[in-house]
Amino acid sequence: MGKIWLEKSYPPGVPFEIDADKYSSIVEMFNKYTKQYSHVTAFINMGAEISYQELFEQSTAFAAYLQNDLGLKKGDKFAIMVPNCLQYPVALFGALLAGLTVVNVNPLYTARELEHQLKDSGTKAMLIIENFAHTLEEVIAKTPVEHVILTSLGDRLGTIKGALVNCVVKYIKKMVPSFNLPNAIRFNHVLAKGANLTFTPVDIQGEDLAFLQYTGGTTGVSKGAMLTHRNMVANLEQAKAAIKPLLKEGEEIVVTALPLYHIFALTANCLTFITLGGTNLLITNPRDMPGFVKELSKYPFTAVTGVNTLFNGLLNTPGFKDLDFSTLKMSLGGGMAVQRPVAERWQNVTGTRLLEGYGLTECAPMVTLSPYDLASYDGSIGVPAPSTDIRIIKEDGSEAEIGESGEMWVKGPQVMKGYYNRQEATDEILKDGWLATGDIAEMDFKGFFKIVDRKKDMIIVSGFNVFPNEIEEVVMMHDGILEAAAIGVPHEVSGEVVKVFIVCKGEKVLEKELIAHCKDNLTNYKVPKLIEYREELPKTNVGKILRRELR
Repeated sequence: MGKIWLEKSYPPGVPFEIDADKYSSIVEMFNKYTKQYSHVTAFINMGAEISYQELFEQSTAFAAYLQNDLGLKKGDKFAIMVPNCLQYPVALFGALLAGLTVVNVNPLYTARELEHQLKDSGTKAMLIIENFAHTLEEVIAKTPVEHVILTSLGDRLGTIKGALVNCVVKYIKKMVPSFNLPNAIRFNHVLAKGANLTFTPVDIQGEDLAFLQYTGGTTGVSKGAMLTHRNMVANLEQAKAAIKPLLKEGEEIVVTALPLYHIFALTANCLTFITLGGTNLLITNPRDMPGFVKELSKYPFTAVTGVNTLFNGLLNTPGFKDLDFSTLKMSLGGGMAVQRPVAERWQNVTGTRLLEGYGLTECAPMVTLSPYDLASYDGSIGVPAPSTDIRIIKEDGSEAEIGESGEMWVKGPQVMKGYYNRQEATDEILKDGWLATGDIAEMDFKGFFKIVDRKKDMIIVSGFNVFPNEIEEVVMMHDGILEAAAIGVPHEVSGEVVKVFIVCKGEKVLEKELIAHCKDNLTNYKVPKLIEYREELPKTNVGKILRRELR
């Protein structure tokens, strides 16, 4: 793909190349911007605010505690298992300052999923919100975790409000099942003690691991994508270059409703807006749409990111269309395809176009983005990020011409180092520096890309990747199931839902019994919503189940 195409389609002010080595690490970047914007509000959650100066001080105290009291060293793995709240950025930057590798964990994981990720990553210490501590209690003895820091939802909301929130969550809403983690340390104790300890700066280089970001890849069990500090710095510079002409440093408020443990919000919201001196408005529970809209009414937000499901949900929530959108400059959709009716309605209601991008966990995540100056939604995923090359490879291995479809291959400084401790899986996806995405795309004569088909078997539910292998494995754990195959079927709210086809061994397994079994072993969005009984499943001549025929 030639430079000529990009020069045609890049809007004014967006550079063709970025400097991937502008900063040695996220830490150098963090130190610079927390100092530059010290008095600006960095994060807001449930009415509580934290400035860049306070973020720096609290993260440094957290890092000092990790170094001194827990004895953690550069390269150790630190897991964070909390929703969007002020504890997340403090722990995130504290762990990075201490030279640790951050392992983001979905708080809704089942015991089975959590055990796999903690063992696979070699996590030594972690922060967990007490609402899900009972899940950790089930598996901690089978994992390498030595230290647990425990937090309650209201811990950083101030003495009175924090105590009230914690009381309501625990005793009135009963959202904290009983647990027993006798050696756990409280988050606020960590910060108080860490403030009186000496933090020793760590020498962090670009090739050091910043994140083990778990994904299913194209097949199989969840794998840790090794994202280095250079990968992340490069993607932040790419994102900033693509959107900076739209935004003013030190003046933006971005709505962060997607979970920060997901690579999209982590990069697009948390980290990118740090480099812009922006404010992240953290939404802890975006599923409470009326509460979400009420929160939006309090702030002159200037940017919002989300998935199609989120935008659609807001558009259908009473009161949303009555909000003041006069300050809104940028709406960014990713994680799943943005549907044209949603994009058009969003533009009509808010006055801003939904920019669509394309990314992968393995690319930290941004690969392409719609130019900010397009007049309306065009169904494309835009143009390559600065310093990103894309090839379209046909089935015969040759490079596609304009308008021809093939597998999208990506090369750039944001491409991961590989999958952690999985050389075979790494070799399948990384080829001479190019990452084979598994997605089928085409480029038009203006240099815009469009996804025409997807990784053959992957299911995307509300922006989250769901891999059929994992669903099938869990279904097959039930004694009454002989064979199983999982596919995605269209759904107007979540994009897709999981459907499983099953062959029973003898007596028919009741649908509610199988779904209850899945709920015990899978996060909610992975649980099958539809079950179809079959006498047999279609297979190849070597016995491989043909999901495409079921689709």
